[in-house]
Amino acid sequence: MNRLAKETSPYLLQHKGNPVDWYPWGEEAFAQARAEDKPILLSVGYSACHWCHVMERESFEDPEIARLMNELFVNIKVDREERPDVDQIYMQAVQAMTGHGGWPMTVFLTPDGVPFYGGTYFPPVERHGMPAFPRLLRSVADAYQNRKAEVSQSGRQLVEQMAQGERLRTSATLLTHDILLEAFQGISGEFDERDGGIGRAPKFPQPMIWDFILRFWRRTGNPTALEMLKLTLTRMARGGMYDQLGGGFHRYSVDGQWLIPHFEKMLYDNGQLARLYLHAWLATGDQEYRRVAEETLDYILREMTHLEGGFYSSQDADSEGEEGKFFVWTPEEIRAALGDDELARVALRYWGVDDGPNFEGKNILWVPREPSEEHPAGVIAKARKRLYEVRERRVHPGRDDKVLAAWNGLACRAFAEAGRALGRPDYTQAAVKNIAFILSVMRKDGRLLRSWKDGEAKLLGYLEDYAMTADACLAVYEATFDHRWLDEARGLADEILRLFWDKEKEAFFDTGADHEQLVVRPRNLFDNAVPCGSSVTVEVLVRLAVLTGEERYESHALRALRPIADLMSRYPTGFGRFLCALDFHLGPVNEVALVWPPGKNGLEPLLAQVFSRYLPNRVVVGCADGEPTARAGIPLLESRPLVGGKATAYVCQRYVCQSPTTDPAELARQLRTS
Repeated sequence: MNRLAKETSPYLLQHKGNPVDWYPWGEEAFAQARAEDKPILLSVGYSACHWCHVMERESFEDPEIARLMNELFVNIKVDREERPDVDQIYMQAVQAMTGHGGWPMTVFLTPDGVPFYGGTYFPPVERHGMPAFPRLLRSVADAYQNRKAEVSQSGRQLVEQMAQGERLRTSATLLTHDILLEAFQGISGEFDERDGGIGRAPKFPQPMIWDFILRFWRRTGNPTALEMLKLTLTRMARGGMYDQLGGGFHRYSVDGQWLIPHFEKMLYDNGQLARLYLHAWLATGDQEYRRVAEETLDYILREMTHLEGGFYSSQDADSEGEEGKFFVWTPEEIRAALGDDELARVALRYWGVDDGPNFEGKNILWVPREPSEEHPAGVIAKARKRLYEVRERRVHPGRDDKVLAAWNGLACRAFAEAGRALGRPDYTQAAVKNIAFILSVMRKDGRLLRSWKDGEAKLLGYLEDYAMTADACLAVYEATFDHRWLDEARGLADEILRLFWDKEKEAFFDTGADHEQLVVRPRNLFDNAVPCGSSVTVEVLVRLAVLTGEERYESHALRALRPIADLMSRYPTGFGRFLCALDFHLGPVNEVALVWPPGKNGLEPLLAQVFSRYLPNRVVVGCADGEPTARAGIPLLESRPLVGGKATAYVCQRYVCQSPTTDPAELARQLRTS
């Protein structure tokens, strides 16, 4: 066993038996490199990464390659999910050096952490134009030992360029509706009109972009926006990227039809997509979207939830050493599992198996045709249930069971919103249990931590951890009206302003003021598969400004938003969550205050009206009459009496309110016209 045996990350523990003398990221490794004057080999990956497993089997488990690594380098292994700061810095370096990036990532550093060469996957022998890993190791070590000054200088120049790239330029562009229109036009230009989604292949789900498109439709009534969204969501839900039996989405599709996925399942994808499909159902009434939202959330509860309430990070692409083996079928396996010729006939037709194999001689289940009377819903549900039960007997993919604060925040918000919208108290309970877990178990001396596993929480939380946890707190407050969660959101926001705000640049850093010093202090402004910490922070702050009436929250949000106004217009696919935050800021925001008598007489019909419609720019507050502490710090609840002793709703915009009402139909009218 090497040093990784003492770690908690499932990815690092996968490498504890390698003959490589791995170090975790830390001062011990850098001190050893300085003492021996050796370069550092930094290897970054994550547990659900297929090619990370391939490189481990081919190279890190090979005794001769391991001997070379140990002889020539100090070797550091990093879980990118635990250390997004390290991953971001060195991925930026690799992209600058090679023009592309990905995982596994292999970077060579000087003993003080300066990158001077890097790439991604390297094979053990020369293959497809890629150098053999052993030859590369010798060449890099030779360059460091014999051209040290040249190597160090080029590395320092690269770091200086990276630091320059982090600088924000002031923007003269005003924060107006024109940005939203230009962003929509840019996304439309990249839209795949045949299969939905952005671009051709590979296809990523990009839920933040589609959340913005749905908001744009709500704002403008543009029918093209809605058609783009519906085509994309329908094709994704019927493709092989969606698990047709167990629910939940795989990471992305390698083709343009959403058919063949990379089979890993990530919490951050499923949390965001469940919420997107929930919103699409509220906007359109399409029951398929509701089903997908519920199946995805049910999958998280069933397979990705710790008994204490935390959500796990991911499930692997591989099982029994083969990518996708758990998920694919042959016609014979389906017939044997169903045991009914007519049921099998319908199932084989419905899931495209009749069309022949589509993945290495077997079939990924998908729905290539429009469902019809030929595929009765009850029959398909019966077949799905039987196939799922048979599949459960297979060897399951590995699971990364660490709990990350940021990703939990994304999923928690989805559960909180779905609990109210769908009338599912189990979802609300899951959200409350989750946020309580994060804020109790993953905090130390008031400081939010990044990662938890097997009873141990560690690593100082990043901006995204604080922002997404605060975002979840606001959603849980609206789902429960428990003042505690609003207080927690404010506390986290105040900590964000203390730990992460850059007064000089008027923007947010990704690492706190108390974080270890790295070669560059990272500041990511792009929404990728996971929204960046800055975009979620902006949205949290503008929501808090409405809820609390505190101008300082909005002031910081807008100062962070203005410098990227031009970027949102020109490169909208990289700024989806920022665009959603801007849409909220531009408003109008529906401010709904609910007050109810003891026993909540008449409250449920009002709640149903508030939460059963698509109102993306909405905040909801509530309290029982006669509970002054529940009104504290919430201007929207000040001087809000009951009307006739009944549950009462107040609908406002910028504190200008319509007439209070106890009538659900009148409340519905006010919400439609506001």
